Amino acid sequence: MLKSDNRVCADCSAPDPKWASSNIGVFLCLKCGDVHRALGQDISNVLSLTLDDWSDSDIDSMIEVGGNSYANSIYEAFLPKDHPKPKPDSPMEYRTKFIRAKYETQDFLKPSLRISSKAGLESTNSLNSVDNSFSSTSRKHAPEDTREFVGQLNITVVKGSGLAVRDMLTSDPYVVLSLGEQKAQTTVKASDLNPVWNEVLNLSVPRNYGPLKLEVYDHDTFSADDIMGEAEIDLKPMITAAMAFGDPSRHADMQIGRWFMTRDNCLLSDSIVNISSGKVKQEVYLKLQNVESGEMELELEWARLD
Repeated sequence: MLKSDNRVCADCSAPDPKWASSNIGVFLCLKCGDVHRALGQDISNVLSLTLDDWSDSDIDSMIEVGGNSYANSIYEAFLPKDHPKPKPDSPMEYRTKFIRAKYETQDFLKPSLRISSKAGLESTNSLNSVDNSFSSTSRKHAPEDTREFVGQLNITVVKGSGLAVRDMLTSDPYVVLSLGEQKAQTTVKASDLNPVWNEVLNLSVPRNYGPLKLEVYDHDTFSADDIMGEAEIDLKPMITAAMAFGDPSRHADMQIGRWFMTRDNCLLSDSIVNISSGKVKQEVYLKLQNVESGEMELELEWARLD
């Protein structure tokens, strides 16, 4: 409830939602909650945030989904531009039509991503192979099982822009990527605040994966390297979509998922997950955190381990 994207209704963006659908994993206003309740508990189990008793399974379901941003990245991944979401003051007829299309008939998902509502956002096929992968935010401190891997990430560190000055007038930046205990590093770019790397770094993805962490450092010869900003990348939208679609070489080029920009993450814009030339790819544009300036561009490519 403390996350900014959960402080509005998932369906109409009305502020201060007082209801939630525990199995879908979203927070709802009173009006949208009434529509969800009419769908029936087999589709949406509506509970009051303050008046109802929540079972452990209700709470676990909300945590597994991760809230509005992640749920919408699935249920609205293919929302047409000419099909706007309802607003807080939208008529009940339009609100009902949209919510039924979103959750009941699942019009904004590809058929292979159709979801069994009783299992929340757990797909009925290949998503079961990562059945305990919570959102990266909720399991940030969970122990990581590095003994079994579900895939590999090939991360192209494309470039940085407007990086912070750490020497007299410039910096000598390099990038470190971390996933669990694994680390990979780019080369150092001397005296460059707008470095272009185009270097590919490879990391294996464990079954209980966490966020991909990015750190930028200034290389110093005679002292410790200075931090130049950091960011975290939520891998769940990409991996969930990739698992659901299976072998990407069997599909034409298409969008299969989306990681939404919110005030709680470091995205500069929504990050789209695509199948392109038989591979699952995602372009990510990041604003570095805990630093005065700096942006990064990455390209992620997912390869599932058979």
